[in-house]
This record gives sequence, structure tokens and C-alpha cells, in this order.
Amino acid sequence: MSETSGSAQGAPGSGDRDDIAALAKGGRTNFFGFFLRLAARIPFLFIAGRAAVYGPAALGRFASALVVIELCAMICTMGEKRGLAQRLSDTEGEVHPANVVADGMVLAILASCAAALILWFVPALTFPGGKYTEIDRLMVIAIPPLTLTEIWLAALAYRLRISPTVWSRAIVEPWTISIMAGAMIWIAPESGLSLAYIASIFAAAITAFIPFIREYGLPHHWRPKGGQMRRLAVRSMPIALADTIEWGTRRVDIFMLGFLAPPAAVGVYYAAQQVASLPQKLKTSFEPVLGPVITRNLKEKDYGAIARQVCQVGFWITAAQAGIALALGIPGEGVMGLVGREFVGGTGALAFLLAAEVVAATAVVSEAALIYVARVKNLVVSVVTIGLQAALTLAGIMLMQHYGYNSLYQAAAAAIALMLALGFASVVKSWMLAKHLGEKINNWRWALVWAAAPAVVIGFLATQYLPEWAELLFGIPAILGSYLYVIWKKAFGPEDRKLFQKTKAA
Repeated sequence: MSETSGSAQGAPGSGDRDDIAALAKGGRTNFFGFFLRLAARIPFLFIAGRAAVYGPAALGRFASALVVIELCAMICTMGEKRGLAQRLSDTEGEVHPANVVADGMVLAILASCAAALILWFVPALTFPGGKYTEIDRLMVIAIPPLTLTEIWLAALAYRLRISPTVWSRAIVEPWTISIMAGAMIWIAPESGLSLAYIASIFAAAITAFIPFIREYGLPHHWRPKGGQMRRLAVRSMPIALADTIEWGTRRVDIFMLGFLAPPAAVGVYYAAQQVASLPQKLKTSFEPVLGPVITRNLKEKDYGAIARQVCQVGFWITAAQAGIALALGIPGEGVMGLVGREFVGGTGALAFLLAAEVVAATAVVSEAALIYVARVKNLVVSVVTIGLQAALTLAGIMLMQHYGYNSLYQAAAAAIALMLALGFASVVKSWMLAKHLGEKINNWRWALVWAAAPAVVIGFLATQYLPEWAELLFGIPAILGSYLYVIWKKAFGPEDRKLFQKTKAA
């Protein structure tokens, strides 16, 4: 007998069914993008890890700079990545949508240009190790287009246009950085990774802007107003900080390792994080659609529907991330070996990073609603979470150093700290949302354990008795296939199976 629903899922009405269909359609489209991104990201890691002019140390310096660049871009979106859905919903029928988006764009452009200028004149903030070229400093010009891309894609997602996100983030951006990193080996090897990154960001921005301008057009009778910009900045600040902190939990570990560990260790950890962050992209498969669905139900005060949608999407994300974590984690040595033999030592960090993404699913979907119903309380919990992670990361690294363990053990300690901090956030944020909605929030189903059991057995046999190439070529599909078969039979009910049905979203 199938375990068909989470605790909060009752008998949904027709509107709720339409919302679930919309979530399924958006998630399905972006889920396809996940596999495209996986196919594109591996060549970049292979080139950066194995090419003689790059290697772990160069990748580590690149990763440290990337943290600062993307952190600034996230702050400069001013919360529009998720807050834009609420503003568009609140002003629907009153203000031209292009005008609403333009307000956020002006604010983002001013903030991102200011951040780029600061980092240009103080390069030590971007390159803490002090080793960089003049071309490397140009990475700061990626901040404005990166910021605007987030806003354009959020605006398109509000109208359930998810395919531009797939094209921009899963095809154009990763393939551009892979191709350019390879080309730069012969053109500008010392700054190849930086130039490849800049090219990928601008290419992704153009890919997002074209469908955005077609969908929304130009603003009508609009001009920027200082007072309105200030009010928007104040209103958006809690969401902007929550977005930044949520992003920061995936980067503070690299930032701290950049100061406490050698560049080669940072490069190995970054490679492990890039593999582990692929399941994290699954939550972004639903995030663009979940925001508009929640804001519409909030206007109708249909809290039961919100709880059902959060539980439904939370289970989809947890089930998918757990399967991919098993498929990539069990043959972890082979997966890291694809990047380069020097990266195999990061297998332990990879395992804990994959586990962290699974436990984070509940926090992610709960926060998708909390930023609208309890934004300040959500921000407080986010601050506590990243503070806890920073403290645990520092303690873990110092402990490994004290007992004489090498830098790869220190990287694993950072991954454990992330897993524990995200587990804390999941428990607290789901409890907060349940209290506010008056509905139970729980996306856990015991069928996940039943599905994992045969996958673990198959994975163990593959790693023990198959050569590495066969372990990856046949072992990973076998692990994932057995897991998905049990999930489909034991856990998926009618609402769950909408994820795979070609239904037309309302």
C-alpha cells in the first residue's frame, strides 16, 4: 500500500490541485535542467582539475574569489529573487508589471556597481591570498549582470516561464565556462578561469534578458523615485539578508578554508562542493514557482493549501536529493577521480556535503513560505544558522589542526559543520511555519529508508567488484534506478506522480 501523502496533505480543492500541477510542471522543466547542468559542469571541473596550467591550487584561488563576487551579487539583488513575486502579486492590475521590475532593477544596478567599484579598488577582499593578475581583478564586472540575471529570471518565473532559467543557468552558463576554460589554456592561462567565469556570466545574462524583455516589454510612464527606492530597500532588506545568508551557508566554509587551509585543499573542497551542489539545484527547480503559488494563496488566506504545497514540494526535493546523493556518494572516489587523482582525498567531504543537501530540504521549502509570513523571525533563525555553521567550521578545522590531521580532514570537518547547521535550520524553520499556519509541516516518509536499502547494497557491490570506469558507467545508473523503482512503488501517490505527468498548469 502506498504512503501517499505527508501529514499536512488533506483533500485539496481544485485550486490547490492546479497549484500542485503548476509546481510539478515548473519543477519538471527545471529538473531536466539539472541533468543538463550536470553534463556541463563535469567538463569544467575536469579541465580545471587536470590541466597543467590550472590544478587544485589555481582552482582554490578561483573559488575564494568566486565566494566574494557571488556574495556581493546576492546582496545586491535586494531580495528581489524571491520578494519580486510578492510585489508583482500585490500590484497586479494596478501598476504595469515592467514598472515594478524596473524599480528593483534600478536599486540592484546602483548597489552592484558600488560593490564592484569597492572590490576593484580593494582587491585583497576578493583575493585573500594576495596572488592575482590584473585580468583576475576584472571578475568584479560580473557583479551587475549576475545581479540583474537573478531579477529577470525571477520575473519570468512569476509567470511560470521556467525554460529561460534552464537555458541561462543549466545550458549557457556552465557550457560557456567549460568551453572558455579550455580555450584559455592557450590564450591566457594565468587568468583563464577568471575570463571563463566573466564570459559565462555575461552569456547567461543575455540569455535571460531576451525572454524577459519579450515577456514584460519596456516600462510605461515610469521614472525612478528616490523615496520609493528607499522604501523598497527597507522593505526588501529582511528577504535580501535571508537570501544572502541561505546562499552564504554554502560558501562560508570555502571562505574560512581560504584563510585557514592551503589553496590546494580549498580547490579539492570546491570540486567536492560543485558535485554536491548539483542536488542542491533541485530545490531551485521548484523555488521560482513555489513563491508565486504561495503569495497567491496568502492573499486568499488559504493556509491549508500552503502547508500541503510545502509538504508536497519538500518530499519531492528530499526524495530526489537522497537518490542523487546515494548515486554520487557511494562511488565517491570514482566521481572525485574524474576531476583528478589529487581530488580523491575530498571523498569524505563530498559524502557529508551530499548529506547536508538532503537534510536542508525541509528548511528550504519552509523558508519559501516564511519569508512572506514571518520574514524577521526567519531572518533571525538564518543568522543563528550561519553563525552556528561558522563556529562549528572553525572548531572543526582547529581540532583537526590540533591533532595533526592534514588539510583534507579539515575540509571534511567543514562539510560536517554545514550538515549539522542545515539540520538545525530544518527543524526550527519547519516548526515555525507549522505554528504560523496551524498545520503540521513534515516532508519525511519512511519509504525513503526502504528505497535507500537496495541502492546501498547495489552500490557496495559495484564499488567492490567493478573496475572504476564500470563503477561509474553502470554502478551509478543501477543505484539510481533501484532507488527510483522503490520510491515509485512505495512512496508516490496520485499527487506525487503529477511530477511526471504532462498536465497543463493553471
